Amino acid sequence: MARVVVVGSVNVDLVVSVGQLPRAGETVAGGTFARHGGGKGANQAVAAARAGAEVAMVGAVGDDEMGHEALEELAGEGIDTTHVARLDGVPTGVALIVVDEAGENQIAVASGANAALDAPAVERGLAALLDSRDGLVLLGNEVPEAAVAAGLRAARAAGWQVVLNPAPARPAGADLGGVVLTPNADEARTLAAEADVEAAACVLAARTSAPVLVTLGADGALLLDSDELQRHPAPPVSVVDTTGAGDTVNGALAVELAAGRPLTDAVRFALAAAALSTTAAGARTAMPRRDEVLASL
Repeated sequence: MARVVVVGSVNVDLVVSVGQLPRAGETVAGGTFARHGGGKGANQAVAAARAGAEVAMVGAVGDDEMGHEALEELAGEGIDTTHVARLDGVPTGVALIVVDEAGENQIAVASGANAALDAPAVERGLAALLDSRDGLVLLGNEVPEAAVAAGLRAARAAGWQVVLNPAPARPAGADLGGVVLTPNADEARTLAAEADVEAAACVLAARTSAPVLVTLGADGALLLDSDELQRHPAPPVSVVDTTGAGDTVNGALAVELAAGRPLTDAVRFALAAAALSTTAAGARTAMPRRDEVLASL
């Protein structure tokens, strides 16, 4: 079984579905409300678990009702949460999400405990989780840079593969050599300071000497691998909610790479999983099981 360790955020998503996204200063009434488990790191862990991996999570939540609920949901997916810290006096992270009829969204995040995840906590968690067996560490930028850098150091020392989802985009504080980057188009442009997404991918690949996968929403993804640019389309589905689609790409991709499958095949699997994940409201509701993804290919 492929092994994936996720170092990243755990949130609770508070979601309002409305006819159209509000403009600045506008109030849109008549929506419906739902509450879901969220956070890019936790979503990616769920996607990886459903894709068939043995998954562990390193992160932080508050010692509050939302934090306990978030961990129960992850444990219910078979994810090892032993190394998710429960912090007194700090709230669990919360995301406020507005989704329109086309499935597009706006998201604002209060990081809470995620912002308190420090390098020593990551080092302790990964010291217990990374062993001589092969695996992959999936990192995300919804936790502090020091935590990401600690995860990268530990993964390299253990000889594990590393994927970094640089969301939100910020300058890297660590050497990213050999790290597979998975930005969306806006993040790629920001990180590379390039307006053209293909040029941005080339700049990022030159920095890492590793493949770069740029997700493009409904347009699929751009993969740059060994100086070869590939366009991968998104499978057609009836979209309800795109929240968590990028997280599904990352979790599913991590599983396929950890299992030693070719990168191109891994990307196709990840995009198929992401497409299926958009067919119901909520970041995790429609995240597919492995057999569902394979049946769709």
